[in-house]
Amino acid sequence: MTTTDISESIPRLKRLIPKLRGKRMGVLGDLMLDRYLWGTATRLSPEAAVPVVDFVSQSECLGGAGNVAANLAALGARVELFGAIGADEPGRALQKCLREENIFDQGVIANAKRVTTVKTRIIARHQQVVRVDHERREPLRLETEKKLLGALFRAMKELDALVLSDYDKGLITDDLAERVLSAAHQLKVPVFVKPKTSRLYAYRGARAIVCNAKEAGFFVTRSLGDEKSVEEAGRALLAHFGCSAVVITRGEKGMSVLEETSPRHLQIPATSFEVTYARVGKSGVERGASGRQVFDVTGAGDTVLSVLSLGVAAGASLADAAVLANTAAGVVVGKLGTASVSPQELAHALEDFRV
Repeated sequence: MTTTDISESIPRLKRLIPKLRGKRMGVLGDLMLDRYLWGTATRLSPEAAVPVVDFVSQSECLGGAGNVAANLAALGARVELFGAIGADEPGRALQKCLREENIFDQGVIANAKRVTTVKTRIIARHQQVVRVDHERREPLRLETEKKLLGALFRAMKELDALVLSDYDKGLITDDLAERVLSAAHQLKVPVFVKPKTSRLYAYRGARAIVCNAKEAGFFVTRSLGDEKSVEEAGRALLAHFGCSAVVITRGEKGMSVLEETSPRHLQIPATSFEVTYARVGKSGVERGASGRQVFDVTGAGDTVLSVLSLGVAAGASLADAAVLANTAAGVVVGKLGTASVSPQELAHALEDFRV
């Protein structure tokens, strides 16, 4: 996709943004609580060569499939979330976050035998010191899976689109994915999937598969070093998953979109430059007249998945929805921590779009 092509699509995409509101979106996947411990660090521990962080505050937000749901809700969608949590303190904190985001949680099943996944990040002076994960990855108990699928299948006939957000925490198995995709196909509900490399054939029939270049390279068992290799990998993944489209996110190289019905792939340039927590507070990244400094890439893939699916649900072509998703990701990675983008921020980013 050329600069001219993207520039010509901007007015059309701005008109699309109000149409996102009210779309009924389902999200099925692994739920997590992202917990942030904020502090200051001015000295090293005498016990080891590590900083001593003086605690200042704690904050929590939705992670995993919950972050996908939060991205959708922030753009005005009516979101129904389906997943499983533990009957524990993090689970209650996660449900509180869902209420605050106005996300419907009738499909979130709490089970005393399950542990809620928590990712705790300790951050001092805008730099992540360490992350502690508390989780178990066992499959759902049969009675929990039955409740979950019952809630999803009852709601599915009213959905405009369904997102499968698979973080390989035990919820989505080959069998569950196949049953969900089969039901969605019968009801003509498009399904958008962020796959995990542990499942090779579980998502056949999806409207679009979204993966990054590393994951795509794993699936096709070779690295993706140039445009030709990316296009070849995308074509192989279309056949591999039996899906309608493959979207490969490529960091500073933007995004590649391959559709089964199109002989050529679309290359969408990045709107930003990825840097990590370590660059916060340092000089900006020089990119000539374009791009912006980016602070954090946490959750950027969730943003792409959510905005892509919501754009298509609102009537956009996959190509237009991909440009919108790419722009949204450029906004989100400019924020520290797990974040989402508002309709106003997205419209503003389109106005300032430069490639």
